[in-house]
Amino acid sequence: MHPVAESISREWPEIFLGSREALGDLTIYLKPEGALQVFQVLHDEDRYDYDYIVDVVSVDYPKESDRFEVVVILYSMSRKHRIMVKQRVSEANPVVDSIVGIWKGAEFMEREVYDMMG
Repeated sequence: MHPVAESISREWPEIFLGSREALGDLTIYLKPEGALQVFQVLHDEDRYDYDYIVDVVSVDYPKESDRFEVVVILYSMSRKHRIMVKQRVSEANPVVDSIVGIWKGAEFMEREVYDMMG
């Protein structure tokens, strides 16, 4: 397991759902409840230092119970590493916490996700 994923799985086992590596990029899967705390640590702590928000996107899987997936793509300039953080939510409660308080540049991206997915 990637060291970042291993660290997050140890610190937040209740919301960590898994991880995957492909082509040098790491993807972690989190429950939405508590994910904001993980985002704050990914941004603030030197061991992660994900200081740049690349994008916030969403995916609709209409036949699945957790229909919507919100994908936050982050980059660490100092470590030259990208991470994708994915959260799944149901149609009945399609809500994830805003990360604008951590990365100001996420505001437009979050608005676009809201406009596209409601």
